[in-house]
Amino acid sequence: MWVNLRRAVLVSLAFFVLLGLAYPLAETGIGQLLFHHQANGSLTANGSERIGQTWSGPQWFQGRPDGDDPTATGGSNLGPRSQELSDDVKKQMDALKKEGITPTNGLVTTSGSGVDPDISPDDAYAQVAAVAKARGLSQDKVRQLVKDHIDGPQFGFLGASHVNVLELNEALAAL
Repeated sequence: MWVNLRRAVLVSLAFFVLLGLAYPLAETGIGQLLFHHQANGSLTANGSERIGQTWSGPQWFQGRPDGDDPTATGGSNLGPRSQELSDDVKKQMDALKKEGITPTNGLVTTSGSGVDPDISPDDAYAQVAAVAKARGLSQDKVRQLVKDHIDGPQFGFLGASHVNVLELNEALAAL
């Protein structure tokens, strides 16, 4: 019996060291070595590229009305007949119209994750006139900036084209 118990403890310790220490440390090392930026949260001076940011004012491109709290992930689960959803969409549409932005579906509805940093190219182009006016820039210059920040589908066929709002606003600030 003691022999079996000793073997079980030794095997448990060996697997603990191998799978509980060595493997995670190796993965962390590989991640830091090959994917340093992504492994550390894809951070910029203004936040993470992977979490939606809140931008106020017509001088900035607006993202989805998700907010910027990464702990508040998940959809609202409000259905198409929900009065609360309808009220939220109307409120968001009114706020966008006040800033001179033509509301689009992507700018008035939240994402499934609740922290999506991307909008569609149509959502970005809908904001060009308001951003250009607020910044005193030509619409052509702002439109070109949007065009330069459109990322196509992953691997050329997965998903849809999108624009990362944080990256777009950082490029806008650099103009």
